[in-house]
Amino acid sequence: MKGSYLGEALPPYLSAHATQPDQILRDLAIETSALHTKYAGMQISPEQGTFMTMLTQLTGAKLAVEVGTFTGYSSICIARGLAPGGRLIACDVSEEWTAMARKYWERAGLTDRIELRLGNAVETLEAMSGDEEIDFAFIDADKGGYPAYYEALLQRMRPGGLIVCDNTIQGGYITDPDAEGNVPVMRAFNDQVTADPRVDSVLLSVADGLTLVRKR
Repeated sequence: MKGSYLGEALPPYLSAHATQPDQILRDLAIETSALHTKYAGMQISPEQGTFMTMLTQLTGAKLAVEVGTFTGYSSICIARGLAPGGRLIACDVSEEWTAMARKYWERAGLTDRIELRLGNAVETLEAMSGDEEIDFAFIDADKGGYPAYYEALLQRMRPGGLIVCDNTIQGGYITDPDAEGNVPVMRAFNDQVTADPRVDSVLLSVADGLTLVRKR
């Protein structure tokens, strides 16, 4: 369970002491949980969404990229933080999940800011114009793909640009040497980022772990 390593009482306390999601985001979270029960945990937490909007605003981002859109909660949070005239390229492989995202983007009045690109995210990034520099990026997709997504994004980030990587604590099991599943992959990714001389990074215990990576 996300946040379980913090104890049962602390995660709801943290969530309650952040700016709360509006009705659109609340409805999206409810519908996602109802229709995609098995995968509902893939959705970011409310306080994480507030944090994402704030980070996007603080970077002054005009071009953002999201790898892993799911039903659209994080893309709404990012798009709302963009500078005037900014846009978000949302990368995903699921037409089913992103159909819900499209519905809520329209409801939020963000269809002019978000461009959905279905398909392999690395190929999508490689197809971008070399003149396009990314200001802000969010990685929240298949964990085995993180190294490739990170590298493809970093090559296209402007100096000072920010990459945010989700699930980097893995429910607190990241320090367990016997943990299986995605933990060894994520541990290797965390080590890769920490050792990268091209960036400065910090791993935060927000939700299931967020790593902030600033390109030098």
